[in-house]
Amino acid sequence: MSGKKTGLIHIYCGDGKGKTTTGMGLCARAAGYGYRVLIYQFMKDNSTSERNVLSLSENITIVDGLAQEKFSFQMTPEEKAAHKEFYESQLRLITKKAEEEQFDVLFLDEAVYAIRAGLLDESLILEFLKNKPPHLEVILTGQGPSKALIDAADYVSEIKKVKHPFDHGMSARKGIER
Repeated sequence: MSGKKTGLIHIYCGDGKGKTTTGMGLCARAAGYGYRVLIYQFMKDNSTSERNVLSLSENITIVDGLAQEKFSFQMTPEEKAAHKEFYESQLRLITKKAEEEQFDVLFLDEAVYAIRAGLLDESLILEFLKNKPPHLEVILTGQGPSKALIDAADYVSEIKKVKHPFDHGMSARKGIER
């Protein structure tokens, strides 16, 4: 259903729960309208629950990442270097796919986190955003976007944590937080 004229850039950031959920909701909305959606999740192991239902839509394509992930602070310098190389290669492949196959929406989940953790060169994202196809809507999530990313975006929504069960030792629950 391409033909949308103006694709804007969204950033969902902050320390609260719901950045990915918000991005996935926007993807579901766009797919429901008939837009073609491409999703890639940095720093996640292909097992988040929302993928199960979104992958049922013929309008949504989800590109798998690494089968096993861990937080960046748990990585050795060698693991960080390998992840950076992998993520930058994946970004190039995904953005090329979005352009060549004329997707309407591209969701780069946790791209902001990957940048902040030193696992993705911000200049690659900024260059893509500057030169993206005019119709392509782009969604980025993660904590702590730089001023340059904020300036490149059309929407920036901050999700603020007021209270979270994790603060009291509760792990992420399948189907709710992951």
